[in-house]
Amino acid sequence: MKKWKVVVTAVTFGKATSEPADRLKSIGCEVFTNTIGRPLTETELISAAHDADALIVGNDKVPGRVIHACLKLRVIAKHGVGTDSIDLLAAEQQGIVVTNAPGANSHEVADLTFGLLHMLARGLHIANEATKKGDWLKPMGVGLWKKTIGIVGVGKIGLAAARRATGYNMTILGFDCVERTEAKEMGIQYVWLEELVERADFISLHLPLTSSTHNIMNQRILSLVKPGMLLINTARSALLDNAALFRLLLDGRIKGYGVDVYDDEPPAHQPMFDLPNVLLTPHLGGTCLESNRRMGNTAVNNVIAVLQGRIPPNRILPEKRSDSH
Repeated sequence: MKKWKVVVTAVTFGKATSEPADRLKSIGCEVFTNTIGRPLTETELISAAHDADALIVGNDKVPGRVIHACLKLRVIAKHGVGTDSIDLLAAEQQGIVVTNAPGANSHEVADLTFGLLHMLARGLHIANEATKKGDWLKPMGVGLWKKTIGIVGVGKIGLAAARRATGYNMTILGFDCVERTEAKEMGIQYVWLEELVERADFISLHLPLTSSTHNIMNQRILSLVKPGMLLINTARSALLDNAALFRLLLDGRIKGYGVDVYDDEPPAHQPMFDLPNVLLTPHLGGTCLESNRRMGNTAVNNVIAVLQGRIPPNRILPEKRSDSH
C-alpha cells in the first residue's frame, strides 16, 4: 500500500517533541518537514505539496493557486488557529477539508499579551538596554493595578487575557459580536468599540481577521483613544490602520505598541519598527513547550481523521472563520 504523504510547512511543528510526527509515521505516513526555517512562498508550497495527501501549515499563505495545483490534497491542517491565510472557498470547491487547532495556544498568547503590556507599561525594554550599557536609568512607568483594559475580541484568547486582567483588579471592557455568558460571569462589560477605546488605558486585540474585522481599528476609531493608551496586538496586523497608528505613536497619543503579528512574515522593515515605544516579537505567542505539543497533536488528530475517512474534530468551513490566531 502506498504511504500517505504529509507535508509540514509549519516552522515550529514538532519543535518541543517528536510525538506528532511519530504518530503520523505510525499509521503509514511519509512526513516531510520545513527545512527552510520560514513560511514557504506559493511556488515553494506547490513544489513541496503538489503530490501530498495532507498539508500542515503555519503562517504560510495558501491561496487558490496553490490549492488548485495540489490535486491529491485531502486536508489542510492549520498548526494554530487563524485560517485567514487559507482560501477556504477554493479548498471546499476542490473537496479539501480545512482544520485548525482552537484553544491550543490560548493561554500562551494571553501570557505574551501581558508580557508585552508589562514591558511597555514600565519601560522594561528601555531599562534593560540601559542597564546592560552601564547606565542607571529608571523609566517612569505606569502601574497595571485597577486600570481599565479593553479586550477587542472575546473568544478563547480574549477570555484568557481577561482572566489575567482580573488578577490586577482591572475594569475589563469587551467588544465582540457575541456576548458570552462566561465573559459576563468574569465581570467583562460589553460595550461598543467606540466606548471601549475612549475608556481603556490598555487595549488588546484578539479578533480573527475577516472581511468585517479588516481595518476595524481604523483612523476614526484610533483617533478616539485615551491619551497615553498602550496597545497590544497578538491577533492580526490587518486589524489596524498601521499608517494612522504610526502617526499616533509619533505624537504620543498612543504611548506604546506591542506587536507579535505582521502582514508578511518575516516582515519588511517599517519606520514604526524604529520607535522606542514599539516592541516587536516574531509571532511567538503560541511558541511554548506546552502549546507546541498541543498544537502539533491537534493538527495530527485532524489529519489522521481525514486520511482515515472520518470527520475531523476541528473542521473549518468558508462561512465560519476561526476564533482569533
